[in-house]
Amino acid sequence: MFGLFRNKKMDLYAPVKGECIAIEDVPDPVFSNKLLGDGIAFKPLNNTISSPCDGTITMVAETKHALGLKAKNGTEIMIHVGLDTVNYNGKGFKCFVSNNQKVKKGQKLIEVDLDFFRKENANLTTPMVIITKDINLTIISNKGIVDNDSVVVKLGDEM
Repeated sequence: MFGLFRNKKMDLYAPVKGECIAIEDVPDPVFSNKLLGDGIAFKPLNNTISSPCDGTITMVAETKHALGLKAKNGTEIMIHVGLDTVNYNGKGFKCFVSNNQKVKKGQKLIEVDLDFFRKENANLTTPMVIITKDINLTIISNKGIVDNDSVVVKLGDEM
């Protein structure tokens, strides 16, 4: 009976329309070496970061460039918009959620001012990292263009 509560199977969808890339190809060793966890990354083609699943917001960075999400099945996920975007102290970001807020798959989380970041020559590569360590994950696609209806990660049972 208790095993029912341990099942972490679920799909994660792309949080942004864009080019999907392997986490190992992110030009930041914190992500490419999986120091925070495994995952996938995106080169955004639009300005909206959406929830990859149903869950609860666990953390919104003061600088609005990153957030944490706890999926309905308990999996911890981090979405980090851009590399070194913390240095902009929130400029170029508009956040639509707050800590402890329940969200649905596809719900708008953050809006990114693409024109501002292009002028700044900022790298907007956006990693989505599975922070939970005791779960199997399968990357469905790490090449090509994806959108909010594209399953990019399948989470399996606990290890």
